[in-house]
Formats: sequence, C-alpha cells, structure tokens
Amino acid sequence: MELLALLLSLIGLLCIRVPVAFALLISSMIVFALLGLNPLVAVQRLSAGIDVFTLMAIPFFVFAGDLMTQTGIAARLIKVAEGLFGRVRGGLGHVNVGASMMFGAVSGSAVASVSAIGSTMIPVMEEKGYDRDFAVNVTCSAAILGLILPPSHNMIIYAAASGVSISIGDLFVAGILPGILCGLALMAVVSMVARKKGYPKGVFPGFKSLFYSLIGAIPGLLTAVIIVVGILGGVFTPTESSAVAIVYTLIIGVFLYRSLGIAEFKAAVINSAKTTSMIMLIIGSAAAFGWLLALLEAPLMMSNLILGATDSPTIILLMVLICLLVLGTFMDMAPLIIIVTPIFLPVVTTIGVDPVHFGVIMMLALGIGTITPPVGTVLFVGAAVGKIRMEDTVKTMWPFYIALLLCLLVVTYVPKISLLLVGG
Repeated sequence: MELLALLLSLIGLLCIRVPVAFALLISSMIVFALLGLNPLVAVQRLSAGIDVFTLMAIPFFVFAGDLMTQTGIAARLIKVAEGLFGRVRGGLGHVNVGASMMFGAVSGSAVASVSAIGSTMIPVMEEKGYDRDFAVNVTCSAAILGLILPPSHNMIIYAAASGVSISIGDLFVAGILPGILCGLALMAVVSMVARKKGYPKGVFPGFKSLFYSLIGAIPGLLTAVIIVVGILGGVFTPTESSAVAIVYTLIIGVFLYRSLGIAEFKAAVINSAKTTSMIMLIIGSAAAFGWLLALLEAPLMMSNLILGATDSPTIILLMVLICLLVLGTFMDMAPLIIIVTPIFLPVVTTIGVDPVHFGVIMMLALGIGTITPPVGTVLFVGAAVGKIRMEDTVKTMWPFYIALLLCLLVVTYVPKISLLLVGG
C-alpha cells in the first residue's frame, strides 16, 4: 500500500505540474507519514544524497560549461564544423551536428549545447532556406550527444547512484564510440531529409580558412582531452578534473581568446549557481525517494518481476530499455538516474551486462527522453530558442527518433562499441 501511495502521489503531483524536486520530496513525506517515520529522516536522506564527494564535480563542470558558452567557444566550433561539413547538401545541418558533438565534448551538458549551438545555428539555417522545424529537430537531437560524450556530469551521478565501484574515467571513455555512432546516424538523417526537401549546399571556405578555424578552436577542444587523459593517467581524480576544467577555461577565455570579461564571468557564475542549485535539490529529493523505494523493496520486486517473466537476456534487456524510454518521457534525467539505477543495475548485471556498458545504455535511453514529450527538457529549450511550438517540431522529428532508437539497440546489443576503448 505504501509503495502504491508513493508512486501514485508522485504521478499526481507531476500531472498538476509540481516541479520534479518538490514532487519527489512531497510524495516521500506522505509515505514517511504513512509509515510513522520521523519526517527528519527525509531531511537526513536528502542531505546524505548530496553529501557525496564525487558529486562535487557537478557544480564545477556546470560552471566550466557556462564559462565556455560565455567565451565564445561554441562560435569557434561552429566555424570548424562549417569548414568540415558545410559543402555537402544540407551542409548547415551537418555543421549543426558536428558543432553539437564538439561542444558536448567540452561542456557535458545537453541543455548548454542546445542553448549555445541553437541560438547561433537555428537563425542561420532558417536564413539559408532551411525549415525552422528541421533546424530545431537537428539541434535538439544532436544536443543529447553531450550526455554520452565525455565529460558527462550525468555519468558522475550514475556512478554515485550505482552503489558499486565504477570508474568515472571508464564511463567517460565508454561514451566516445557510441557518441560518434549517434552523430553519424544523425548526419545520415540530415542527408536524407536534405535531398528530399532540396536544401542547399554550402560553400567550402578553403583549406587555409579551415586551418585557421581549427587552430582557433583547438584550445577549447583540448578541454575534453585534458579531462579524460588526466583521469585515465591518474594525474587527477574526476572531481579534481572539473576544477582543472574551470582553471583551463578561465586561462584561454581571459588570456588567449580575450573574450571573458567581468560581465561574462558574472553571467557564468549566476547561471551555474542557478543550474547547480536545481540539480542538487533534485538529486537530494530523488535520494530520499530512492531510499523509500529500497525500504519498500521496490528494486527486489522489479528484479523478481523481470527475471521471473523470462530468462532470455535479450528480452530482459529489451524490457529494461522500454522502461527507461517510457520513464524518460515523464521525468528529468538526474532524478531518474538516482531512482532507477539501484533498480535496474542489479537486474542487468545478473545477466552479465557490464556496469560501464549499462551506464552508456542508460545515458542514451534517458537522453532520448529529454527530447520526447511531455517532459522533454532539451526539447523545451530547443523550441524556445527556435521560437517554435513544441508540437510543430515533434511532428517532423520522427526520422531523428528512429535513428537514435536504432543506435540505442546497436549500443545495447553490441557491448564492444562501448567497451572497446575501455579495454573490455
């Protein structure tokens, strides 16, 4: 009864548009009362949920991402992508995907990517004859690659929520090939739609211009390289790497690009403070909610239900994928990772799935949820940036959904794609 009350109260609160963090906390408090537990325990669980050393990396990475946006790194990456991909039909769509991949690889945030790349690329694409809904579709779909490519702060949350020892460095590396695969799949969709609608070809700027653009963008691109190589080489921990990313971004923004002034720094501080407080409140509330799920034995019940339904690893993985995709359309990514990781990770490890591999699967599945109604954070931001109704962009987004779902199936059932660079 208590478990049913917990889930129904959460669903009810979300349906009346109560913010996710408060919905999680209120539903937890209701069940604490039903169980006769001291409400202070909920506060203690919330505090314990964010009092994790690994999670210190999140505010640092968020701040680094905001600094990168303010320093104009996105504009430089777009220029490189335009030189590499702009000359083919639908070239600006390819530029959008390529720039989103590169920016995602230095910011680790889908929302930051759709904001930074979208605000520049969507107006340019529309001016060059591309439909606005297509421009928003490409921007939103490509933005979620930042959730897979390193450094991804959602992978840090997954590692913290797993309850087992998972190397964040391995998680970062495991996302590289799946991220590239998804990027290529999205480019294939862009080519298909561009040929069908007759979108224009771009103009190759010449090797000299491309070379100078690449030189200008290399310092920004090196952020991801420094982080991953530093972690894998044992130079610093994932938490320390996030601080290194801030210092490095400040150096190139102030002394090299000379684009980071007092106003830009202040804007980055304010934006990152707002984002971090929201993320941490959600994580803490989800931790209290997840503690109740464990107390009410929901993970065990779910595990027995799935494993009792079939003994086929293929079917079990498919059932888990469907659950993740459905849940991802209704809740934000951070609380879902906290809640479902303890439920599904024991199930998939029972059938031999590597925890690092499952981390990549979860990032991609829940990432697709961020561009899927009704609660698609990245989709909302993309539609707002593109000044288009969400319903209008979703109507024509189906080729991108299909491409990402096919990639998800390939990544799920071909673990070598995720584990090859890890050494698995």
